[in-house]
Amino acid sequence: MDRPLALKAYEDMLVIRAFEEEVTRQFRGGNFPRHAHTYQGQEAVAVGVCQALEPDDFITSTHRGHGHLIAKGADLRRSMAEFAGKATGYCKGKGGEMHVIDLKIGMLGAVSVVGGGIPLAVGSGLASQVGRDSRVTVCFFGDGAANQGTFHEGLNLAAAWKLPVVFVCENNGYAMTVKSSNVTSVKDLAVRAGSYGMPGVSVDGNDFAAVHEAAKRAVGEARKGKGPSLIVCNTFRYEPHATVFPPALHPAPADEVQEWRHRDPIELLRHDQADALTPEEDAAIRARVSARVGDALRFAVDSEWPSPSEAATEVYSPAFAPTRPEPPAGSRNITCTQALNEALHEEMASDDGLIVIGEDVEILGGLFGVTRGLARRFKDRVRDTPISENSFTGVGIGAAVRGYRVVVELMYVDFTTLAMDQIVNLGAKLHYMTGGQVKVPVVIRTATGAGGSGSATHSQSLEAWLYHVPGLKLVMPTTPYDAKGLLKTAIRDDNPVLFLEHKLLYQSKGPVPEIDYAIPFGEAAVRRPGHDVTVVATGAMVQEALKAADDLSRNEGVELEVIDPRTIVPLDLETIVSSARKTRTVVVLNEAPRQGSFAACLASQIGEAAFDWLDAPVVALGMQHTPIPFSPALEKELIPDAELLKAAVREQLDL
Repeated sequence: MDRPLALKAYEDMLVIRAFEEEVTRQFRGGNFPRHAHTYQGQEAVAVGVCQALEPDDFITSTHRGHGHLIAKGADLRRSMAEFAGKATGYCKGKGGEMHVIDLKIGMLGAVSVVGGGIPLAVGSGLASQVGRDSRVTVCFFGDGAANQGTFHEGLNLAAAWKLPVVFVCENNGYAMTVKSSNVTSVKDLAVRAGSYGMPGVSVDGNDFAAVHEAAKRAVGEARKGKGPSLIVCNTFRYEPHATVFPPALHPAPADEVQEWRHRDPIELLRHDQADALTPEEDAAIRARVSARVGDALRFAVDSEWPSPSEAATEVYSPAFAPTRPEPPAGSRNITCTQALNEALHEEMASDDGLIVIGEDVEILGGLFGVTRGLARRFKDRVRDTPISENSFTGVGIGAAVRGYRVVVELMYVDFTTLAMDQIVNLGAKLHYMTGGQVKVPVVIRTATGAGGSGSATHSQSLEAWLYHVPGLKLVMPTTPYDAKGLLKTAIRDDNPVLFLEHKLLYQSKGPVPEIDYAIPFGEAAVRRPGHDVTVVATGAMVQEALKAADDLSRNEGVELEVIDPRTIVPLDLETIVSSARKTRTVVVLNEAPRQGSFAACLASQIGEAAFDWLDAPVVALGMQHTPIPFSPALEKELIPDAELLKAAVREQLDL
């Protein structure tokens, strides 16, 4: 083995071991908050793989990611400070030991949800392929993740697109307490690579040379454009799952632990290099390692705690601010579908860092035709995905973390339920958990709402679920003008945006200017002025509110002020409350079942902000608490409409 390489590997492995042992002492001693998931025993994997990479290559990691971070070149001081929850840590104390990240050294992030980092790595591979930059991404994960859906979805997609990703499974034999072989269908996890048409190999994860050679081959093939590989490194962790468990609670029998300790990766490497490593060199290396770790600990202990005022900062990246004022709509009438399609064509033409992915977005143009024609013009930047929503949503997030802007199309909002892990646990939280290091400019477009006999699993309105999640922005356009202008803002914004398009509005027509324009988030539109009752409506309910307003004005002399929020997050509560104070009566109309709905939440907010001006409690209208049926006769009975709104208005006004 090359002597400088071996000496560097030896020192790096000693640094990881010493760092982890110190971390273990600090957490078990109650000096650091909560607990840590340590890496002792697996050092040869992190170092063997990372030494096969170039400095500008990337890695993704797991909740047990400290070793990977250090092997990639981490700042030990910032690492230790983050584990201590201090302001000087990598993530300013907002991420902790499970979410360390350093974009400057190519560490795209440790993901604490098992298997959650796999789509992130595939997205990074897509970014390299689109950008033709030859950089490789290594995805570290454990044997438990190999039984997750993201493993199968991620490997399949990476192989289908021949992405430069190397998947490294650290098979340490145990989950928290369960023996891996008891819950896994195959003895050798590497055989699963064949199912996806990629090379797969198992190596001794305690043998640095074996790991390094396997990694060099896989990385070299990926860099040549030959696609992904799977390396399974069979190794062992010396500590239980986390420091909260005492060593006696290690799930492996004592004799198995001892057997692995006899094959310690650091001692194996030292033995292999016995002729090259003098006792004096060994002592010097160990002294240097001890000094570095001791310095990191002192730095962490001496660092200040984050200011309490920082607790609610960096939830969002700075918002995109469109040029004002909004242009007049003009006389050209097009559909919402056409308006959205125009926005995508224009944005992709002006930004060669914009990628569109989703099911059937190439040939079909998406289920509702919004992406039609994009693939012919922009080729590699428009990709049909497998039917694996959680994975390809995470791929979009991964490419966004690499600096691309990504539009992900999910056919129906119902399918966000399949992608909630990536949307909620990763996309929404990355900017915050990384202390503002990461921007996530990804737009998730999807069709929402009932109508057309889509039945219970293709007709839901789930905006309340998403409204609950900090870090997401939610947009609900109702006119072609707004659809185009808001989509442009969503694409240019540096935050994850859920763009909810009501399926019944795709073919609705309206005036749209031909010039470039973008509409600011957080500015409601007063669709109809009035003075008797404020009606706040979303999605297709805006049209029902306008129908009710016309009828009540014509036949009963009641003037409704109809407000369309346009964006739910951020919400223009000021315009809504100002109207409520004027009319003194408010009805909120939202299509979703009323229980736990956005309408119910907004009614509460209005009631608090305008209490002294209201003549009656705010009424929240919505669907009955039932799934949506298939039969048109039953569906029509459940969907809120103008008649329901008129009845509520009459009751509010005692008419």
